[in-house]
Amino acid sequence: MAEHTHVLFVEDDDVIREATQLALERDGFVVTAMPDGLSGLEAFRADRPDIALLDVMVPGLDGVSLCRRIRDESTVPVIMLSARADSIDVVLGLEAGADDYVTKPFDGAVLVARIRAVLRRFGHASGPRSGAEGTDGASHEPAGGVLTFGSGSGAGELEIDTEGMEVRRGGAPVSLTPTEMRLLLEFSSSPGTVLSRDKLLERVWDYGWGGDTRVVDVHVQRLRTKIGQDRIETVRGFGYKLKA
Repeated sequence: MAEHTHVLFVEDDDVIREATQLALERDGFVVTAMPDGLSGLEAFRADRPDIALLDVMVPGLDGVSLCRRIRDESTVPVIMLSARADSIDVVLGLEAGADDYVTKPFDGAVLVARIRAVLRRFGHASGPRSGAEGTDGASHEPAGGVLTFGSGSGAGELEIDTEGMEVRRGGAPVSLTPTEMRLLLEFSSSPGTVLSRDKLLERVWDYGWGGDTRVVDVHVQRLRTKIGQDRIETVRGFGYKLKA
């Protein structure tokens, strides 16, 4: 997977930038490393990398702002790097459109594993498991792989094309990042069923271990703003479910 995968890495610490670049290149990645946000944005626009690693605290244009600029132009996966697991740093980065985050100092093998996990889910945003049914046992998936859900509280009918990877709300197209799409597909594969945060981390983020559930919470909130706030219900103490 790493062969020819182009990574944009924005980090102002010379030692961390050079050491991480070498470690990624040893694993077969092609790396463009930049010391600040403005040069990182220029490199992104010039090179169109496959994934971006952005440190939160970089000069010129901070990592969160850079993530927003990238997300305005592309759905390329973004991993934020932070020197501390501060709630504000993490949430701001995820709300800006990042798909995941890694806390520094990090082990090179862990970073590579997280990069590969993100690339896997971006490379094949597989549709929901066959036989998607509501709680009443009725299938929501007619021929053609289009899932249809009711209008809810004036939100308009929600249509999910699981083959074309397209979503429409009230007939209008909805733009989702691949991570948001994977999350929606997971919910739509079992509407009315409560999915725990840990289960969503395992299925959507490919975590084989308990990760930070804030990643799930922020992505659910981002998804709600796009498909309707009342579509995904919070079940306190358990997780979330898509209303059938």
